[in-house]
Amino acid sequence: MIKWAGVFVLLGVSCGLCAQMPAVAGTSGAAATAGRAPAVLPGNGLAQHDFVYSGESHDRKIFIVRGGKIVWSYDDPAGKGEISDMVMLSNGNILYAHQFGVTEITPDKKVVWNFDVPVGHEIHTAVPIGKERVLYIMNGDPEAVLRVVNITTGVIEKEFPLAVKHPVNVHPQFRHARLTAAGTLLVAHMDLSKVVEYDWNGKELWSFPGERGVWSANPLANGNVLITDGLGVREVTRRGDTAWSWTPADAPGYKFASLQEAWRLANGDTVINNWVNEWTNNADNAPGSVQAIEVNPAKQIVWALREWTPPNALGPATSIQFLDQPGTTAPEDVHFGEIR
Repeated sequence: MIKWAGVFVLLGVSCGLCAQMPAVAGTSGAAATAGRAPAVLPGNGLAQHDFVYSGESHDRKIFIVRGGKIVWSYDDPAGKGEISDMVMLSNGNILYAHQFGVTEITPDKKVVWNFDVPVGHEIHTAVPIGKERVLYIMNGDPEAVLRVVNITTGVIEKEFPLAVKHPVNVHPQFRHARLTAAGTLLVAHMDLSKVVEYDWNGKELWSFPGERGVWSANPLANGNVLITDGLGVREVTRRGDTAWSWTPADAPGYKFASLQEAWRLANGDTVINNWVNEWTNNADNAPGSVQAIEVNPAKQIVWALREWTPPNALGPATSIQFLDQPGTTAPEDVHFGEIR
């Protein structure tokens, strides 16, 4: 049964508790990509960047790519849910939110912390604060909650409710949340189609309206916010002005199923993912589509990632952490108000 129709970008839907249909086996060759992207893509493929990669999928898999090769991978065939958020800490541990829980694993794949959600709740985002604390948002009915837990002691050190549009419809309430350099939190209220910035007591400091759902909101070094919603990707100022934007129409020759995240690189380029929905079997969700593109400020595509076949079958793209960018190898060096 389809639980939620999703946030539409073109003809795509944003997420996974959908019809339980078998995954479509695709290839990265011309037969699979005809009409969806150029046969020869710009950039250097897997060698363009070093990165950690995961995606909402039937399979809970995570990959580390260095020097153009997959050097580490993780597979959780016994688990359930989809990986909606993932980050590698400076010690090599990986924290990931997988719909029905949050887990942190070591490089040798041992679980150092795990939290399973109560029945009727979901978690799609998790942020490390230092190496002992995790911030997550738990979708739920009658309310969703933001929570900071000390994973060493098990003590909940902060908790407050978050507004939702339809409490009974738990799945689409929230996706990503990100801490700013000022210690505030940007939250993508997907079902309310807006971004809200909160202080550590839950006070609303700033908001911006999205279109047809907001999947992610990433703080930028210049103080602006990079937002992905049903229109595409926008960099907005705190005054609400659009400083830069991109839509699928800016990439003729490419077809996009659903956009979830965007990341600003140090050189000013923006990487945009293209999530393929394995729960909805149609032409707009065909493996073989590009999984991500990098565009320069003039919106020219300088890199496109398309890796669907072994030995480099990365699967659908949701979370990408670029390891070759300054400030990305210690993502736990953040604070939420007084919590550090």
